[in-house]
Amino acid sequence: METFLIKALQLIVALAFLVIIHEFGHFIFARIFGIKVEKFYMFFDPYFSLFKWKPKQKPNADPNKSSWRDTEYGIGWIPLGGYCKIAGMIDESMDTEQMKQEPKPWEFRTKPAWQRLLVMLGGVMFNFILAILIYAGIAMHWGSQYIPFDAATEGFDFTPAAQKVGFRNGDIPYMADDQLLDASKGDYPYLMADAKVVKVIRNHKDTVSINIPDDFLFRLNDDKGFLAYRLPVYIDRIVPGEAAAKSGLKEGDHIVAIDTIATPAFTELTAALLQYAGKPVPVTVEREGKTLRMTVTPNEHGKLGFQLKPITAVYEPVTIDYNFFESFPKGWEIGTTTLTNYVSSMKHVFSQEGAESLGGFGAIGNMFPERWNWLSFWEITAFLSVALAFMNIIPIPALDGGYTLFLLIEMITRRKPSERFIEVANMIGMGFLFLLLIYANLNDVYRLVLK
Repeated sequence: METFLIKALQLIVALAFLVIIHEFGHFIFARIFGIKVEKFYMFFDPYFSLFKWKPKQKPNADPNKSSWRDTEYGIGWIPLGGYCKIAGMIDESMDTEQMKQEPKPWEFRTKPAWQRLLVMLGGVMFNFILAILIYAGIAMHWGSQYIPFDAATEGFDFTPAAQKVGFRNGDIPYMADDQLLDASKGDYPYLMADAKVVKVIRNHKDTVSINIPDDFLFRLNDDKGFLAYRLPVYIDRIVPGEAAAKSGLKEGDHIVAIDTIATPAFTELTAALLQYAGKPVPVTVEREGKTLRMTVTPNEHGKLGFQLKPITAVYEPVTIDYNFFESFPKGWEIGTTTLTNYVSSMKHVFSQEGAESLGGFGAIGNMFPERWNWLSFWEITAFLSVALAFMNIIPIPALDGGYTLFLLIEMITRRKPSERFIEVANMIGMGFLFLLLIYANLNDVYRLVLK
């Protein structure tokens, strides 16, 4: 229950933040062009709101000009989004009565098409800018740290789905299609999963080509991952009184075999120890350049009682620090790369496997860690900001992209679509999005209950 609440809290905080920034993008461009914004709300407020505030108008305010004081600011009670109600615009509020009145100079519909276009693009632009700023902040505060592929002598562990297509534990990534893979760029797992052919170094000398099926990205969903650096078995701390301490194992020892089973990584160690749970077994250890053999007796759970050295203590990582000015180009690089990869992945959605992989709030919530971690929170929030920007620009009526499409047609043809046409198109678009939302969340329920 605690894990669920922590994930839910992270999801609500992230979405609230992203929606506020998105709607503020619409708000600020509307204000720049003198368009009246009637309501600016975080979360939805059907029937009532948790908080609302309407500033007092200045005594001598011009009724034909808009002001930030025209806006009611509030917090709704349904934490699934937010909205910015712009006067003279057919939006999700479907306020058609306002549209029947005589157009006012401070309304959206009376402004030039290029101004209306910027108002509609404001949310998308602000979300993408936000992602870049978050990535820049991450670079400046945490820097970046990575382990070069050639330094990871034991290679990678691969999930079952990856092993089924030909990857083997110990493989070292080398090339995805014609692109050399670089550990310093965090997108190498995506490049591998999206490639046609991936080349790896196997057994430290052989180059092996692995054909990647078209639906490979979706096969990875069930495993919730793809690959991870293998962790060699170096003892960091011995637990007093446990099997490791009793057998004479010491901190710094490198366990290389259990009986005749080689243990190049913790993956093999755990499997081997389970076979000898509660039984004496010979262990081969490397210590200060010497090879030693000793007998240990794992407990009934196959545990010896020691903590492993972290991978950064086994392999020397490369650390890059960024100052204030260097962080922004890095933020731009990560943001644009994330957007490019996300857009590229959309081609997989239009398939049976893609449709089945769609997820709702549950799937998004599961992206967050089980314990609050600020680095992970901001990385996921930045990714969601990129995703929100792209999803909103898709030309579906009721989304920003739908309005943008109508405005581009108007600017090209010099003919403005009728308000009735936009109203009907928005109703169809909202119906489609509502059904998509239900379908995606039912997928979450199906995966949770039946899988």
